[in-house]
Amino acid sequence: MLSSRFVAGVLLAGTMALGAGAMSGQEYPNRPIRFIVPYPPGGATTHTARLVAQKLAEAWGQNVVIDNRGGAATVVGTELAARAAPDGYTLLLANFGWAVTPGLHDKLPYDVVRDFSPISLIANGSLALLVHPAVPAQSVKDLVALAKARPGQLNYGSSGGGSSSNLGTLLFQSMTGVRMTGITYRGGGPLLIALLSGELQVVFVSISAAMPHITAGKLRVLGVSSPKRTVALPDVPTIAEAGIDGYELVSWYGVAVPAGTPQPIISKLNGEVVRAVESADVQKALIAQGLDPASSSPAEFSRYVAGEVAKWAKLIKETRGRRE
Repeated sequence: MLSSRFVAGVLLAGTMALGAGAMSGQEYPNRPIRFIVPYPPGGATTHTARLVAQKLAEAWGQNVVIDNRGGAATVVGTELAARAAPDGYTLLLANFGWAVTPGLHDKLPYDVVRDFSPISLIANGSLALLVHPAVPAQSVKDLVALAKARPGQLNYGSSGGGSSSNLGTLLFQSMTGVRMTGITYRGGGPLLIALLSGELQVVFVSISAAMPHITAGKLRVLGVSSPKRTVALPDVPTIAEAGIDGYELVSWYGVAVPAGTPQPIISKLNGEVVRAVESADVQKALIAQGLDPASSSPAEFSRYVAGEVAKWAKLIKETRGRRE
């Protein structure tokens, strides 16, 4: 007859083995995964998350459920993710706006760098620097010269302080010394309508939103904000190569998990997200969305996120009071 001490020892060893398996990622995932998108349903963030979620579900045979938690400029969804168990069953769609938010608030209920472990990039997006056809500028240098000759007379549009359209223009003004007048609108659609009507002269907006008007010749594109030319507009120079050396704004997307998630699970997630991004159908869908597919190691993405948080916090602090 087996002694109670022997049975207890066997049970303990079995429990430890199961725990080790989970920690090593061997048993992960064995239940559905929640993928939090800190934005309302619809738009590029949700579409990008769904592309990756579908691939993860196919690879692992588990549901990956998109959970849109918009509110307070990504704060609502991000706080929910930060407080989730660090077990790999809660993912966060991290993006440019998520990294900008800390610079807009003196205090947040989480720390983007400390409370999250980045997994991988998914894609990089670029803004198009657009002008109304009546603006006598055929290049970025022409626009700088015009703005300097007419300080405060050119109107630019933004979606409010901290938006990519706002920060793209503030960075442009900061690096060139020009001064334009900002007007705030509720989103990229109204921005483009105002530019098309001539109410605005200059706008930084996503390439995907701008493409129909660029193709139709209704708006003139002078440059793109990314450090490399984009797949969508290969003949359009970057703003940096057009004369503003060092200019860069990338509207990126990636995946992060709560800090403390075991390293084996982080590695497993990274491998599968990278495979998803490198698949032909996902790449085609991202490019159709005006995005350039991208992937990275967790360490590379961690350094990138930290750099983005610091960069935009510095710019926002320097230009506080001018975030129209």
